[in-house]
Amino acid sequence: MGENLLIRQGTIHNAVREEAFVADILVEDGKIRRIAPVLEGELPEGTKVMEASGIDVYPGFVEAHCHLGLDGYAVGFPGQDFNEVGDAVTPQLSAIDAVNPQDETFRMAREGGVTCVSTGPGSSNIIGGTFCVIKTAGKRVDDMIVKEKSAMKIAFGENPKNCYKDKGVYSRMSVAAKLREILIKAALYAEKCEEAGCPEGVAGAERLALTKEQRKELPAYDAKLEALIPVVRKEMPLKAHVHRADDIYTAIRIAKEFDLDLRLDHTTDGALIADDLAREGFPVAVGPSFGHATKYELKNKGFSTPGILAEAGCRVSIITDSPVIEQRYLALCAGRAICNGMKEFDALQAITINAARHIGAEARVGSIEEGKDGDFVLVRGTPFAVDAKILYTIIEGQIVYEMRTL
Repeated sequence: MGENLLIRQGTIHNAVREEAFVADILVEDGKIRRIAPVLEGELPEGTKVMEASGIDVYPGFVEAHCHLGLDGYAVGFPGQDFNEVGDAVTPQLSAIDAVNPQDETFRMAREGGVTCVSTGPGSSNIIGGTFCVIKTAGKRVDDMIVKEKSAMKIAFGENPKNCYKDKGVYSRMSVAAKLREILIKAALYAEKCEEAGCPEGVAGAERLALTKEQRKELPAYDAKLEALIPVVRKEMPLKAHVHRADDIYTAIRIAKEFDLDLRLDHTTDGALIADDLAREGFPVAVGPSFGHATKYELKNKGFSTPGILAEAGCRVSIITDSPVIEQRYLALCAGRAICNGMKEFDALQAITINAARHIGAEARVGSIEEGKDGDFVLVRGTPFAVDAKILYTIIEGQIVYEMRTL
């Protein structure tokens, strides 16, 4: 996008310090170049000036876990591209190959101030494939990417049990055993690649470009094991679907066994084990918390959990798991957490900088700081209320949503 923009005299909530302050923000070529009480002098050519006196300026909201663009709005089966069937273990799948930026849900996300999301496979599979991190504006996903492969999705509990109970996955023991099995195979495969002089592995067309002699030194190509090399080398985190406390502990146990990076998503029973989770130190994402508990492992869900975990010392994100909750209601979910005891600044960080850290995108998004992308939400009043007035959503200095007044 790369637009030039001056936001003049807005009340800035930068998600880094708790106190808001009034200042000018200069965005040049899509990046925040300067933040100062008053920016004077010549502006870069083509700079748009936006008067923001009396308006609250927040970082663009960040969703740490969803399926945006992989489950079409009002489409049904033709737009359902977030779960694979037939194989419980599919690490070779990549979310970027299924994201549809033309889907209506992207417009809805921008209306709610959501500028960056981590989207990817669902939780039917023990391993579902890689998530990607993308901006919410654009017509071609290749131009929206922040991180093409940001995390490897894994799932515990009722979902893989229910989906694959007729294919050898009947118990939680089977889920854990199959995960361990492929992680061991991937570690051995990575070792062989390293011995052949290719520590990162050689996938797809890259392998075809090698000479026959070079290929002879490599292990026989395995798409699943190749996809897991960054995981076993601790270069890509596991993104674990976990609700029940015992499943959370199993995910942690396996991550420790293999010395892997781990993110805990949903964390429905988190309030029951908050002190343990704080000691373990793995980032947690909580949600979706609206709606009916449709299965046993959701019976403890509620909007008090994010605040309890934050108070215990966890790094907390709040998620919609859209389409479970529409993406545009991310800030409202944070508002419900505030109503249930979470500190407002903690709730803001849960949909900005903490979410950005959760998905490995904090160098670009999640706070209003010099050098980061020019992504903002301009609001009259608080964004956490049901009647929030989001005036503008801005991505890389470009207005991608403007509230229409009657």
